[in-house]
Order: sequence, then structure tokens, then C-alpha cells
Amino acid sequence: MDYQTIRVDIADNVAIIALDRPQSRNALNAQMRAELLFALKDVQDKARVLVVTGTGEAFCSGQDLGDSGSAANLDIERTLRDEYEPMLRAIADSRIPTIAAVNGAAAGAGANLALAFDVVIASEQAVFLQAFTRIGLMPDAGGTYWLPRQIGQARAMGAMLFADTISAREAAQWGMIYEAVEADAFEARWRARAAQLAAGPTVAYQHIREALRASPENSLHAQLALEARLQGRCGQTRDFREGVLSFLEKRPPRFEGR
Repeated sequence: MDYQTIRVDIADNVAIIALDRPQSRNALNAQMRAELLFALKDVQDKARVLVVTGTGEAFCSGQDLGDSGSAANLDIERTLRDEYEPMLRAIADSRIPTIAAVNGAAAGAGANLALAFDVVIASEQAVFLQAFTRIGLMPDAGGTYWLPRQIGQARAMGAMLFADTISAREAAQWGMIYEAVEADAFEARWRARAAQLAAGPTVAYQHIREALRASPENSLHAQLALEARLQGRCGQTRDFREGVLSFLEKRPPRFEGR
């Protein structure tokens, strides 16, 4: 695909997708959603970790309200069902670990796009905003799923009703994101984290994601059974054998991701 609204770079087993509409603060229009969906799927067999970040001052300002000419022409239900849902499912179903490197403001659907990733690393200059009620809407793009699971019902309800701006530091304290990093160290930090995952045991990462996402709905018995089944698969990988050998030989492991 000839990308017009995103940039895709793959090197050293790290796939980086940059949202690239800085003039609109990386607002999600139909073209960007289509390109992002294609890229999310395309990089799966070409890298061992996926990073999405933004260009310019913002990560993503959410839905481009001018994309349909006027709000009256926007079929929100169809857009969410046919364009947002496949994109969010592609992130959740990724076979490789995912990182949202939030460089600036993440608002509305842009905030919830970030929350769909396995790990969110944010610059201290970033903010998160459930802005929907400011224009008479309720949160969407998975926000009502992810946010209460990450920060609890009370904080999720307040963040959505009041549409308060949440700083990156506060988001990290609440457990909404993994970490907030000083602006001058931000890029080096997420790149180092991505490199760490790209050199790690990819199959184990995949099963960690599967187990954690199943946990809230499982009984203890069901979760123990799931752990046993997934750990059995990990135990059959070349990376497990390499991990044990490197431990016995007192050297760093050289994982292949299989």
C-alpha cells in the first residue's frame, strides 16, 4: 500500500507505525483508519514487536470530525462497526507485542486507540482525555472496555463524565499506562523497550497476553488450566531450550522468537 497518512518503518525486528497527519493533530480519518488496519496486519510476519506513535505535537486527537463534510453526514454506528472495530481487533489479535509510544495529546478515540495496546509509554508532555461528552457523545473505540479494567469503575466513570484532562504522570499513577517518561528521554526509552521485546521470547509474550486477557472472566480453576496449557506450548519452543541452556552456561540468552 502507498501510505499517505502514516509512516511505516521496519528494522531490527521492530515495526514502527507513525500516525502522520500532524496538521490535524493526527486525527483519524477514513483513509488513516484503512491504512492503519492494513499496516497492523502487514507487519505481523515482518517484525517481533509493533510500536505506534504520532508525528508532530500530538499522538492522536481522535475522530476527524470534518472527514464527512459535517457531523450530520457522519454515520457513527457504521464507522465504529466497519472501520474502528477491525482496527482495534487487529491490535488486540496481534501475534507480536504492541507498544503505544504516546508522544503528545491522546484525546477521544485517540486515547482509546492507545489503551488498546499491550504497553503504553508516554512522554510527560502527553495528556489523555475522554473528550466525548464535550460534543454530546459517549466514549467509544473500546474505551468503555479498557478503561474500567485498567483504573477501576469509579475513576473510569469520572474521567468519562467530566472529560477531565489526565496528565501522563497521573495516568501512570492510576495504572492507565505503564510509564510516563521525561520528554527528553522519551524516544530513547520506548525504542529501548521495543528493542528488548524484539529480542525476547515472542511465543511466551503471545501467551502472556492471552492469559492476562482471559483472567478477568475466568475462575481460578479455569485460569490454572489455561496457564498449564499455554506454559506447555512455551515449553516446546526453541526459546525455552535456549533460555535454560543460557542459564546453565551463565550467559545472556539468544532468543529467536520461536
